[in-house]
Amino acid sequence: MHAQPRPRPTGPGPHRAVTLLVALVAVGFLVYALVRTLGLERGFPLVPLLAYAPLVLCAAPVALLGAALLRRWWSAAALALAGVLLATAILPRALDGGSTAQEGPNLRLLTLNVHFGHTRPDTVVHLVREHGVELLALQEVTPELAEGLDAAGLGDLLPYTVDHSAPAAAGGTVHSVHPLTDLGDVGHDIGSLAMPRAGLSVPGASRPVEVVSVHPMPPRRPSTMAAWQDGLRGLPATSDDTLRVLAGDFNATLDHAETRGVLDRGYVDAAAHLGQGLTGTWPVGAPLPKAAIDHVLVDDRVSVDELEILDVPGTPHRALVAGLTLPHGTV
Repeated sequence: MHAQPRPRPTGPGPHRAVTLLVALVAVGFLVYALVRTLGLERGFPLVPLLAYAPLVLCAAPVALLGAALLRRWWSAAALALAGVLLATAILPRALDGGSTAQEGPNLRLLTLNVHFGHTRPDTVVHLVREHGVELLALQEVTPELAEGLDAAGLGDLLPYTVDHSAPAAAGGTVHSVHPLTDLGDVGHDIGSLAMPRAGLSVPGASRPVEVVSVHPMPPRRPSTMAAWQDGLRGLPATSDDTLRVLAGDFNATLDHAETRGVLDRGYVDAAAHLGQGLTGTWPVGAPLPKAAIDHVLVDDRVSVDELEILDVPGTPHRALVAGLTLPHGTV
């Protein structure tokens, strides 16, 4: 009696399944890296996903090691390329560029999203006093919080205000030790969240200064994508006759093409310049990865001397306190 031959399996074997799975992972990483590198993110959910590019960069070496151990060399090559593309874009913001140490008047700025006005007024006033703040940009300021700030003594420290407070998350304000001029509202111009724009003259500065309390619509759903994009595109460029500072909750990271477009208009990101660009600013206190969506962008003629990133009770956003030096001259 002759033994019958065993039938060969007709479906894909385990080796093929592993190869396919590893290849799919590699393609996912490479597509993500190419989207980030080429600025191809469009719409929901690509825009929110790009906020976590640093986490994808951290995961890429793990995936590469796994592909190499499994001897899937084409997949490993794709993962290596993805890692290089992401590292080239992301890691420089962890390197300290140092201060340019120019001569001129100093200006200490603080920006904070007060989270639907839930941050206590005395907390904000304490931050201003403790850090010697001279220019304050707040987002999500309600009329009730604006009244509370005044009652808590903010006006004694920063007597000049441009108040565009509004219910819920729609409001914003600017406060200063120097007289302010209300120059309009970038957000109101597009029917979105308040982004008040204020002018001030700093004694000894070579030019007038403008600040925008930045707060475009968050890109949380398909219906808000256009307003998010319009808010960032509506931010003013730098100009020869004015020194501009954009400070606030951008609802975007430096891995978004729209944010890089703002930088291309003549700005420097304070955190990235000082090697703190990978420090997440939101959501503090939540079991989620933190993204760096709060920024201080300064005219590239302004020196960024220091930056503190602070946890603040009552808000999931961190505050940014920047020490700036303006070009010397006569206004």
